[in-house]
Amino acid sequence: MSPADRSRRLNLQQRSAMAGEAAAAAAEVEVALDHPVDPTSAAFFDVDNTIMQGASIFHLARGLHRRKFFTTRDILGAAWMQLYFRVAGVEDPEHVAEARNSALSFIAGHTVAELESLGEEIFDEGMAHRIWPGTRALAQLHLDEGQRVWLVTAAPIEIAQIIARRLGLTGAMGTVSEHLDGIYTGRLVGDMLHGPAKSEAILALAAREGLDLARCSAYSDSVNDLPMLGLVGDPCAINPDAKLRAHARAHGWRIHDYRTGRKAARAGLLVSAVAGAAAGAVVAGGSLRRRAGG
Repeated sequence: MSPADRSRRLNLQQRSAMAGEAAAAAAEVEVALDHPVDPTSAAFFDVDNTIMQGASIFHLARGLHRRKFFTTRDILGAAWMQLYFRVAGVEDPEHVAEARNSALSFIAGHTVAELESLGEEIFDEGMAHRIWPGTRALAQLHLDEGQRVWLVTAAPIEIAQIIARRLGLTGAMGTVSEHLDGIYTGRLVGDMLHGPAKSEAILALAAREGLDLARCSAYSDSVNDLPMLGLVGDPCAINPDAKLRAHARAHGWRIHDYRTGRKAARAGLLVSAVAGAAAGAVVAGGSLRRRAGG
């Protein structure tokens, strides 16, 4: 590896660490379990295609566009840039990160309060009915066991916290967009909360809250979340993509699939691609250790 490549990789690692630390710092305890029965054990849930059918960022983007939060040109230009990187197979993560950050400039000048207020409305109209009942029941099992439950998602922290609050979960960690005096600058704090950044966020939260990760659980649909799933003693694949399903089977992980048919599975792949595109445009165990097949 050349010195330039090592420098880029270090820079990416630093941005992932910064994104994780920012997400953990922003994670607020909401309404659930002020005094958990099991304070060292918790559960972490991805959102898109895990808690919610489809991509939360897509539903948020559509709702914001309807409310003139940004123009059609804004979202199409940014989404096209992201979709190109995914479909063309460009693997340089620094280029992808640069594209994501460049797509955030149009939210500059909007207020955090504005996004939070609109997010509440958009959850009611476009997200509430898309929550997977099966995954919601799994989260409730953890709460009933006296464990805290956090969402961990690449979606904006503002919408992640709304989803967590509406579902009665402990809190959420998501992508943090920089803002000054309550106004977005159009830049991210670190990077998207994606892949390795999620594991950094969980590590930071575990250190802060005194969690024993060997006693914690994590749930996701995507092979991209292996860094997060590999941190805990009880990983579980929910509506998994093909690679995650194969990995979960090979390692004896629990698998639950709440979709119906091959068509839904293929649709999930497309939604994931579009979600990644839209993200840049909008963002700034106890009894649960049972092994079950989906």
